[in-house]
Amino acid sequence: MDNNFQKALQSGDPAELAKSPKSDLHNHSLMGCRRADMEAFYGKPIQPFEYRGNGIHDVNRWIAEVYVPVFRKPGAFEAAVSATFRQARSDGVTVLEMSIDAGFGHLIGITPQKIAETLGSLHLAVAPEIDFRPELGFARHLPVRQAMAFFAPYLELDFFRAIDLYDDELSQPVGNFREVYRLARSCGLKCKAHAGEFGNAESVREAVEVLELDAVQHGIAAAGSPGVMKWLAERKIPLNVCPTSNVVLELAPSIQAHPIRTLYDHGVVVTVNSDDVILFGQSVSQEFLNLFNAGVFSADELDGIRRNGLSA
Repeated sequence: MDNNFQKALQSGDPAELAKSPKSDLHNHSLMGCRRADMEAFYGKPIQPFEYRGNGIHDVNRWIAEVYVPVFRKPGAFEAAVSATFRQARSDGVTVLEMSIDAGFGHLIGITPQKIAETLGSLHLAVAPEIDFRPELGFARHLPVRQAMAFFAPYLELDFFRAIDLYDDELSQPVGNFREVYRLARSCGLKCKAHAGEFGNAESVREAVEVLELDAVQHGIAAAGSPGVMKWLAERKIPLNVCPTSNVVLELAPSIQAHPIRTLYDHGVVVTVNSDDVILFGQSVSQEFLNLFNAGVFSADELDGIRRNGLSA
């Protein structure tokens, strides 16, 4: 138990909270930075994210219309990754599972080897004290053959430690990615996927069963089914939850009414994470403080959740 963490929660001081070690197990590397940091690099304002009621499509619209142009400026990749490491370090994150899209290099014309080298060198230069666990992410709408083609050259590097599947949960059956996940598991990678963000409780169980997942990103829809929650609890499958992201995207009505409490009360292992700081503006420390201030958890309970992430 970390009494300093609890005292910081009770004092309401994010700066004090940042002094306690914590994890961020749900972080998209190019989106894990503060908007102000990327504006300083870009040299002009970056339009804030505005949710318009269109689910993940609003996120993708913001990326395409607002964020992609930033990456036309040379050095944007390095600037975003550096800023994400700085953000994590300043927040006391000591365990960072951070994903990069497998198609990103193809988009901006750099090789998988260069991506891995850049991630590794910036980790050592900016935040070497962080236990950095790089992930390779895939958009769920990708044709599976294309996903495999993207995957192959990264596997040769022996750098990435996990795999993630994200974007539109409804775009194609999760079972289409069995081959990708079997290959990942055979190479010793931790298997994660977004499920139960926009899907339902059974979509969480299906993703875990079909892809043999070690952890679920979001997974909050599982709160709608006592049976699925019992199933997850028995198997100790952690859900890496991002409360503010869920509220902004209208998947939870408020922090006070967020389903993380229901999941916790049913014995499901949960962690608290940032998702995309540039979109949602909340560090992990701020997420913990939001949950405490809303009366969702006690300081003792949040310290236990914090330790869940550190032991992942």
